[in-house]
Amino acid sequence: MNFDLQIDPSAEARSIEASIRDIVISRLRRKGVVVGLSGGVDSSVVAALSARALGAERVVGLLMPEADSSADSLRLGRIVARQLGIHSFTEDVSGILGAAGCYRRRDEAIRSLVPQYHGGWRCKLVFPDLVDRAGYAVYSLVLVAPSGTETRVRLTADAYLGIVAATNFKQRVRKMMEYYYADRMRYAVAGTPNLLEYDQGFFVKNGDGAADLKPIAHLYKSQVYQLAEYLDLPDEIRRRPPTTDTYPLEQSQEEFYFGLSLQKTDMCLYARDHHVPAADAAAWVGLTTEQVERAYAMIDSKREAARYLHAPPLLSDAMTTESAKFVW
Repeated sequence: MNFDLQIDPSAEARSIEASIRDIVISRLRRKGVVVGLSGGVDSSVVAALSARALGAERVVGLLMPEADSSADSLRLGRIVARQLGIHSFTEDVSGILGAAGCYRRRDEAIRSLVPQYHGGWRCKLVFPDLVDRAGYAVYSLVLVAPSGTETRVRLTADAYLGIVAATNFKQRVRKMMEYYYADRMRYAVAGTPNLLEYDQGFFVKNGDGAADLKPIAHLYKSQVYQLAEYLDLPDEIRRRPPTTDTYPLEQSQEEFYFGLSLQKTDMCLYARDHHVPAADAAAWVGLTTEQVERAYAMIDSKREAARYLHAPPLLSDAMTTESAKFVW
């Protein structure tokens, strides 16, 4: 089999741009789009394609820092907005998150494991490396005290769920803000997931998973980078490792969710989608057959878990056919 993740970026860009115009103008009958700019490659590519499709004057880039955000995210988001010539607005959502108890609830969940934890500490969640481990994967909590001392503890199910539920406020509040601007301007909200995130459930239901269109959800991460180069996005953004930008400690998407480099995860997902036996994919990916088999099992597991995240609201079986016809 010919393994190839290369695309024709010019043709792909034209295709996506035509799709954006059709969806936004003809089908949704909106005037433009709102894009949440994170300073990462995915949101930058979506903003660039939207500006090319609709005109820069019909695109709003929304920057939404909060207390745990990296300063680079805001800086790079502003650079992209300036380069594209799109309108941009900055909304610091720390106050909303604080009022909702986001930080307090997260810290309470952490203190259930580490009682001495307080606001001066920094933290992140870490997923085990898929290549070097076998067996059941359990998240760990990494803490760095003000003294610089690092502690790593295995998470209980309750603590993990408490931390994730609290931090999910961040994605949901940001999406609420995006829809405020969309409603105010009669715009659509453009989502920014790539295929890896969309397929594997790396998003928050009714948070960053919510959007009116998702222009790059069919592209592997490596293909998004190809488009970023074609679109001449800033080198710093194209070189920046994808991060979650969710916890006080810097954290890559690999260590938080995928357990494997994004390039290798891309390759394993491509091979799995094309029904390539693990033994045949191993040499191409640069892993052992056993490691690819573990990657396939993780892909299948995350894909199954993502069914809930993708599911629309379900209607009661008791609804009659007559009443159901009025539900849009």
